[in-house]
Amino acid sequence: MRIFDPHIHMTSRTTDDYEAMYAAGVRGLVEPSFWLGQPRTSVGSFVDYFDGLVGWERFRAAQFGIAHHATIALNPKEANDPRCIEVLDVLPRYLAKDGVVAVGELGFDSMTADEEKAFVRQLELAAEHELPVLVHTPHRDKAAGTRRTLELVAASPLPPNRVLVDHLNETTVGMVVDTGCWMGFSIYPDTKMDEHRMVRILAERGLDRMLVNSAADWGRSDPLKTAKTGAAMLEAGFGADDVDRVLWSNPVEFYGQSGRLLLDMAPPEPTFAGNTILRGERPSGAA
Repeated sequence: MRIFDPHIHMTSRTTDDYEAMYAAGVRGLVEPSFWLGQPRTSVGSFVDYFDGLVGWERFRAAQFGIAHHATIALNPKEANDPRCIEVLDVLPRYLAKDGVVAVGELGFDSMTADEEKAFVRQLELAAEHELPVLVHTPHRDKAAGTRRTLELVAASPLPPNRVLVDHLNETTVGMVVDTGCWMGFSIYPDTKMDEHRMVRILAERGLDRMLVNSAADWGRSDPLKTAKTGAAMLEAGFGADDVDRVLWSNPVEFYGQSGRLLLDMAPPEPTFAGNTILRGERPSGAA
């Protein structure tokens, strides 16, 4: 089983997670920029974070044989903070970088006017940079948020095949299935989907434009949920080709529209900016 996780926040995860993911079949992933829990208070804090996504985290993933990509955006929650709105002005610098495969996560958190303004501007930036977008649908009032998301996407210069509407579930997938947008599902304990519900959706709706992610982050989450969904698909009677389509071909096709996937990995460099993933010195004689 080969896996491309299209939405996972590896800055919140450990090297043990990278090792377990590789052992489970993960060979590529996308890390969307997002809210870190602790509110950021200046544009400079975003700049450092974005630099880490396109630099250190890509280096760290490569040590474990995993191709790391990023999406860059002002997330909807922090779009409400006037101290952060100027982040929109620095996004073009990052949207031009190798390995940045979409604008995201953008969308709604509480469906405020400030969130919508940032959402619309970032849809425009995606069109200007010829990039796909990764859209976060809200955890609260998801149906209304998904409906308004689709209205804004339809009014934007982006074609629907460049839009991934994420965090869908049984109540919202029907809104998206006929729009031409891609559909994302987060297999996340307690608060989103589980692998068995996901399998039922795939059986009912088919595999076209369907993406499955772990959305693993600093919360109670599991970076192996993609692999567990693949196993559940096989148990339910799906074939190996079906699993490969959902867990590899579909996300690669969607993000491949950026022209920036880095799946042909060169041997990793031993250090990044003078740093390594090792802490301290290796024992004498160690490889």
